[in-house]
Amino acid sequence: MRAADLDAVTLDVYGTLVTLIDPVPELVDILAARGVERTPETVLSGLRAEIAHYGPRASEGRDEESLARLQLECAGVFLQTVEADLDAGEFAPVYADALRFEVLPGVSEALERLRALGLELAVVGNWDLTLRDQLERVGLAPLLGVVIHAAKKPAPDGLLAALSDLGVDRARALHIGDNEVDDQAARAAGVHFAWAPVPAVVSRLE
Repeated sequence: MRAADLDAVTLDVYGTLVTLIDPVPELVDILAARGVERTPETVLSGLRAEIAHYGPRASEGRDEESLARLQLECAGVFLQTVEADLDAGEFAPVYADALRFEVLPGVSEALERLRALGLELAVVGNWDLTLRDQLERVGLAPLLGVVIHAAKKPAPDGLLAALSDLGVDRARALHIGDNEVDDQAARAAGVHFAWAPVPAVVSRLE
Protein backbone atom coordinates (compact mmCIF):
# COMPACT_ATOMS: atom_id res chain seq x y z
CA MET A 1 0.00 0.00 0.00
CA ARG A 2 1.20 3.51 -0.80
CA ALA A 3 0.92 6.44 1.57
CA ALA A 4 -0.24 8.47 -1.44
CA ASP A 5 -3.38 6.31 -1.56
CA LEU A 6 -4.32 7.25 2.01
CA ASP A 7 -5.58 10.35 3.77
CA ALA A 8 -5.92 8.90 7.29
CA VAL A 9 -4.83 6.10 9.58
CA THR A 10 -6.99 4.99 12.50
CA LEU A 11 -5.48 2.95 15.29
CA ASP A 12 -6.57 0.56 18.01
CA VAL A 13 -5.19 1.26 21.48
CA TYR A 14 -4.28 -1.68 23.73
CA GLY A 15 -1.79 -4.01 22.10
CA THR A 16 -1.39 -1.60 19.20
CA LEU A 17 -0.26 1.67 20.77
CA VAL A 18 0.18 0.85 24.45
CA THR A 19 0.57 -2.03 26.86
CA LEU A 20 -0.05 -2.40 30.59
CA ILE A 21 2.82 -1.84 33.02
CA ASP A 22 2.82 -4.72 35.52
CA PRO A 23 0.59 -3.50 38.37
CA VAL A 24 0.92 -6.60 40.57
CA PRO A 25 3.66 -5.35 42.95
CA GLU A 26 1.78 -2.11 43.58
CA LEU A 27 -1.52 -3.93 44.10
CA VAL A 28 0.14 -6.27 46.61
CA ASP A 29 1.28 -3.19 48.56
CA ILE A 30 -2.11 -1.49 48.27
CA LEU A 31 -3.83 -4.53 49.74
CA ALA A 32 -1.20 -4.90 52.47
CA ALA A 33 -1.72 -1.26 53.47
CA ARG A 34 -5.36 -2.20 54.07
CA GLY A 35 -4.46 -5.22 56.18
CA VAL A 36 -4.87 -7.80 53.40
CA GLU A 37 -1.75 -9.87 52.79
CA ARG A 38 -1.87 -11.66 49.43
CA THR A 39 0.78 -13.31 47.28
CA PRO A 40 1.65 -11.90 43.86
CA GLU A 41 0.14 -15.04 42.33
CA THR A 42 -3.20 -14.40 44.02
CA VAL A 43 -3.18 -10.76 42.99
CA LEU A 44 -2.36 -11.74 39.41
CA SER A 45 -5.37 -14.06 39.41
CA GLY A 46 -7.53 -11.17 40.60
CA LEU A 47 -6.11 -8.89 37.92
CA ARG A 48 -6.80 -11.44 35.20
CA ALA A 49 -10.37 -11.92 36.40
CA GLU A 50 -10.94 -8.16 36.40
CA ILE A 51 -9.47 -7.75 32.91
CA ALA A 52 -11.66 -10.56 31.61
CA HIS A 53 -14.67 -8.83 33.12
CA TYR A 54 -13.72 -5.36 31.85
CA GLY A 55 -12.84 -6.33 28.27
CA PRO A 56 -16.32 -6.90 26.83
CA ARG A 57 -17.77 -4.10 28.98
CA ALA A 58 -15.20 -1.35 28.32
CA SER A 59 -17.57 0.64 26.13
CA GLU A 60 -20.07 0.83 28.98
CA GLY A 61 -17.88 3.49 30.65
CA ARG A 62 -18.96 6.13 28.16
CA ASP A 63 -19.61 9.02 30.59
CA GLU A 64 -18.75 9.95 34.19
CA GLU A 65 -21.70 8.14 35.75
CA SER A 66 -21.32 4.92 33.78
CA LEU A 67 -17.52 5.02 34.21
CA ALA A 68 -17.87 5.19 38.01
CA ARG A 69 -20.30 2.28 37.90
CA LEU A 70 -17.97 0.22 35.69
CA GLN A 71 -14.94 0.93 37.88
CA LEU A 72 -16.88 -0.07 40.99
CA GLU A 73 -17.97 -3.30 39.34
CA CYS A 74 -14.44 -4.15 38.20
CA ALA A 75 -12.95 -3.41 41.61
CA GLY A 76 -15.57 -5.72 43.09
CA VAL A 77 -14.54 -8.53 40.75
CA PHE A 78 -10.89 -8.10 41.75
CA LEU A 79 -11.65 -8.03 45.48
CA GLN A 80 -13.91 -11.05 45.27
CA THR A 81 -11.29 -13.03 43.37
CA VAL A 82 -8.53 -12.27 45.90
CA GLU A 83 -11.02 -12.80 48.77
CA ALA A 84 -10.47 -9.36 50.24
CA ASP A 85 -13.30 -8.01 52.39
CA LEU A 86 -12.76 -4.34 51.52
CA ASP A 87 -15.08 -1.52 50.52
CA ALA A 88 -15.22 -1.59 46.70
CA GLY A 89 -16.24 2.06 46.64
CA GLU A 90 -13.06 3.14 48.42
CA PHE A 91 -10.90 0.66 46.55
CA ALA A 92 -12.14 1.37 43.00
CA PRO A 93 -10.27 4.64 42.32
CA VAL A 94 -7.11 3.32 43.95
CA TYR A 95 -7.28 0.19 41.83
CA ALA A 96 -7.89 2.22 38.66
CA ASP A 97 -4.89 4.47 39.43
CA ALA A 98 -2.65 1.41 39.73
CA LEU A 99 -3.35 0.46 36.12
CA ARG A 100 -0.81 2.42 34.11
CA PHE A 101 0.25 2.07 30.51
CA GLU A 102 3.34 2.62 28.41
CA VAL A 103 3.86 3.15 24.70
CA LEU A 104 4.96 0.10 22.73
CA PRO A 105 8.45 0.25 21.17
CA GLY A 106 8.71 2.35 18.03
CA VAL A 107 5.11 3.56 18.12
CA SER A 108 5.82 7.25 18.77
CA GLU A 109 8.34 7.40 15.95
CA ALA A 110 5.96 5.57 13.60
CA LEU A 111 3.13 8.00 14.35
CA GLU A 112 5.45 10.94 13.73
CA ARG A 113 6.38 9.37 10.39
CA LEU A 114 2.71 9.06 9.44
CA ARG A 115 2.14 12.69 10.32
CA ALA A 116 5.19 13.67 8.25
CA LEU A 117 3.60 11.87 5.29
CA GLY A 118 0.63 14.19 5.64
CA LEU A 119 -1.79 11.60 7.06
CA GLU A 120 -4.49 12.36 9.61
CA LEU A 121 -4.42 10.11 12.69
CA ALA A 122 -7.23 8.91 14.92
CA VAL A 123 -7.59 6.44 17.76
CA VAL A 124 -10.63 4.18 17.82
CA GLY A 125 -10.70 2.06 20.95
CA ASN A 126 -12.91 -0.28 22.91
CA TRP A 127 -12.00 1.74 25.97
CA ASP A 128 -13.83 3.75 28.59
CA LEU A 129 -14.02 7.51 29.09
CA THR A 130 -10.45 7.65 30.42
CA LEU A 131 -8.95 6.96 26.98
CA ARG A 132 -8.00 10.56 26.17
CA ASP A 133 -6.42 11.01 29.62
CA GLN A 134 -4.41 7.83 29.18
CA LEU A 135 -3.12 9.02 25.81
CA GLU A 136 -2.15 12.33 27.40
CA ARG A 137 -0.23 10.54 30.16
CA VAL A 138 1.85 8.51 27.72
CA GLY A 139 2.50 11.49 25.45
CA LEU A 140 0.65 10.31 22.34
CA ALA A 141 -2.28 12.74 22.42
CA PRO A 142 -0.51 15.56 20.51
CA LEU A 143 -0.03 13.21 17.55
CA LEU A 144 -3.68 12.20 17.31
CA GLY A 145 -6.35 14.35 15.73
CA VAL A 146 -9.41 12.40 16.85
CA VAL A 147 -10.00 10.07 19.81
CA ILE A 148 -13.05 7.79 19.82
CA HIS A 149 -13.70 5.78 22.99
CA ALA A 150 -16.49 3.26 23.55
CA ALA A 151 -16.10 2.23 19.90
CA LYS A 152 -17.88 -1.12 20.32
CA LYS A 153 -15.75 -2.87 17.72
CA PRO A 154 -16.38 -5.14 15.77
CA ALA A 155 -19.21 -2.74 14.96
CA PRO A 156 -17.95 -0.16 12.43
CA ASP A 157 -19.55 2.85 14.16
CA GLY A 158 -16.41 4.07 15.92
CA LEU A 159 -14.31 3.94 12.76
CA LEU A 160 -16.98 5.71 10.73
CA ALA A 161 -17.33 8.40 13.41
CA ALA A 162 -13.57 9.02 13.36
CA LEU A 163 -13.48 9.30 9.57
CA SER A 164 -16.47 11.64 9.64
CA ASP A 165 -14.71 13.87 12.19
CA LEU A 166 -11.59 13.88 10.02
CA GLY A 167 -13.54 14.47 6.81
CA VAL A 168 -11.89 11.44 5.18
CA ASP A 169 -13.43 8.97 2.72
CA ARG A 170 -13.40 5.39 3.97
CA ALA A 171 -11.68 4.16 0.78
CA ARG A 172 -8.68 6.32 1.65
CA ALA A 173 -8.32 5.15 5.25
CA LEU A 174 -6.29 2.43 6.92
CA HIS A 175 -7.04 0.90 10.31
CA ILE A 176 -4.25 -0.75 12.31
CA GLY A 177 -5.08 -3.18 15.12
CA ASP A 178 -3.96 -6.32 16.91
CA ASN A 179 -7.28 -8.09 17.40
CA GLU A 180 -9.81 -9.87 15.22
CA VAL A 181 -12.44 -7.29 16.19
CA ASP A 182 -10.27 -4.62 14.53
CA ASP A 183 -10.17 -6.58 11.29
CA GLN A 184 -13.93 -7.15 11.44
CA ALA A 185 -14.66 -3.48 12.17
CA ALA A 186 -12.43 -2.36 9.30
CA ARG A 187 -14.16 -4.72 6.88
CA ALA A 188 -17.58 -3.57 8.03
CA ALA A 189 -16.55 0.07 7.66
CA GLY A 190 -15.04 -0.46 4.23
CA VAL A 191 -11.54 0.68 5.17
CA HIS A 192 -8.18 -0.98 4.60
CA PHE A 193 -6.75 -3.03 7.48
CA ALA A 194 -3.25 -3.97 8.66
CA TRP A 195 -2.13 -6.01 11.65
CA ALA A 196 0.05 -4.37 14.31
CA PRO A 197 2.85 -3.75 15.19
CA VAL A 198 2.51 -0.18 13.99
CA PRO A 199 6.21 0.38 13.14
CA ALA A 200 6.15 -2.64 10.80
CA VAL A 201 3.06 -1.36 9.00
CA VAL A 202 4.56 2.10 8.59
CA SER A 203 7.83 0.69 7.27
CA ARG A 204 5.89 -1.06 4.49
CA LEU A 205 4.11 2.09 3.30
CA GLU A 206 5.70 3.21 0.08
